[in-house]
Amino acid sequence: MQESYPVDVDAIRADFPILQRKVGGDISTPGEHDDDDTPLVYLDNAATSHTPEQVVDAIVDYYHGYNSNVHRGIHHLSQEASVAYENAHDRVAEFIGASGGREEVVFTKNTTESMNLVAYAWGLDELGPGDSVVMTEMEHHASLVTWQQIAKKTGAEVRYIRVDDDGRLDMEHAKELIDDSTKMVSVVHVSNTLGTVNPVSELADMAHEVGAYAFVDGAQSVPTRPVDVEDIDADFFAFSGHKMCGPTGIGALYGKRDILEEMQPYLYGGEMIRSVTYEDSTWEDLPWKFEAGTPPIAQGVGFAAAVDYLDDIGMENVQAHEELLAEYAYDRLGEFDDIEMYGPPGDDRGGLVAFNLDSVHAHDLSSILNEQGVAIRAGDHCTQPLHDKLGVAASTRASFYIYNTREEVDKLVDAIDTARELFA
Repeated sequence: MQESYPVDVDAIRADFPILQRKVGGDISTPGEHDDDDTPLVYLDNAATSHTPEQVVDAIVDYYHGYNSNVHRGIHHLSQEASVAYENAHDRVAEFIGASGGREEVVFTKNTTESMNLVAYAWGLDELGPGDSVVMTEMEHHASLVTWQQIAKKTGAEVRYIRVDDDGRLDMEHAKELIDDSTKMVSVVHVSNTLGTVNPVSELADMAHEVGAYAFVDGAQSVPTRPVDVEDIDADFFAFSGHKMCGPTGIGALYGKRDILEEMQPYLYGGEMIRSVTYEDSTWEDLPWKFEAGTPPIAQGVGFAAAVDYLDDIGMENVQAHEELLAEYAYDRLGEFDDIEMYGPPGDDRGGLVAFNLDSVHAHDLSSILNEQGVAIRAGDHCTQPLHDKLGVAASTRASFYIYNTREEVDKLVDAIDTARELFA
């Protein structure tokens, strides 16, 4: 292990061939890189992480060795695929501390679908006039828009916990908002814009004190730090595979078993049916009653392999590495008076930094950085109301993962220097 990092970055980078490629050529023919000439510096991990060879190999093994539909055939391939897919649920459950195993983990497409599943399967039945849903001003659109629209359908009220000037939640305001009318407290664990790590366990306790449920958006936390859903005491917890070395097209919804058992399905069709007549139907056991149709089998296999990969590194090490890079980036960017950063200090945030360069729109800055091979995110990061509160239309976001280095942060700063000169 390299002395200067909590993880062996060189060994990890060797698992990700894409990090060795160059960029800058013709994008009309994806996969052909003959004209590319600029080394890639990938700092857009909060949007999606890359996938190591070990995970790709697991997916290839599925397609080459036992590709078949699950729970529908008694032939050998179907049985192998079924076992692998079921074991993947158990593996993901173990990773987040869900002692109920597969019965408490529903595979979805992503965090957004997990949010919608609960909002429609629980919210439409349980919310009504006089009820409230409490969120925060830093929520991702996946949560904010979903509960906003469900509230419009049911007549419930949506309330937002204030974000203070340091980018943290005003917990006194939270105490005022979470009251006897509250049925759901839905909060982001780590802000994808501010980097704020929210006190989700305390918020869950506040929800439970008034008889409400707590839903945690873990899209930015499960990939980056140890998470124990039972220690948090979340009633629901959602996250995505593609942000944690896994494939796209799969996410997970954790729910306490007794709550999931009471909820009605969100989607109907094959796989989730136990029996059907022309008059009525009954549902399969958990979690299958929430997984209608042919599920993401290959993605599930890849999801489990990604969990194995991260466990081998150690989530404490993943967190330490991210925090080291975030603090280093915060300090480097803080050297310049013309850069404004958003959120808590560098030693008290998740592994990302959102910022703006004076007099340069975030999209223009992103374009200049792209020409130098630095991949970052520019826009409102699906937190438009938060950006409105910050008084900016957009921001530039650099986000880090286990394979990034201080040298790549330095290249980001150098690229910003070039942009500064161009727009001077």
